[in-house]
Amino acid sequence: MEILVNCLKAFVVGGAFCLIGQILIDYTKLTPARILTSYVVAGVALSAFGIYGYIVDFAGAGATVPLTGFGHLLAEGVKKAVNEYGFIGIFSGGICAAGAGLGAAIVFGFIMALIFKPGDRN
Repeated sequence: MEILVNCLKAFVVGGAFCLIGQILIDYTKLTPARILTSYVVAGVALSAFGIYGYIVDFAGAGATVPLTGFGHLLAEGVKKAVNEYGFIGIFSGGICAAGAGLGAAIVFGFIMALIFKPGDRN
């Protein structure tokens, strides 16, 4: 029963992020790229104020998988690196924290490009 409740929490929070994004696409002149960037910045800002950690504790993957979760990951990486290395941690913390995910995205994207041969359909 607990796993069902956790899945429901993740679905509701992740769905709320998607709903907000869809409303922004439908009712504003913001481009999808600006909305995606805003989500990452919002994740960083909410982490800086200590709010996003509570959302992650509540929703789990519903909060860590969306782009706001990526912003949270970057902010937490910077915070940890600054505590360990000082000022230089500002530059290295986010990349170190997100390195595995970024690397996996690049490798798997390359593999899919080799398999499916993307290109213009013209």
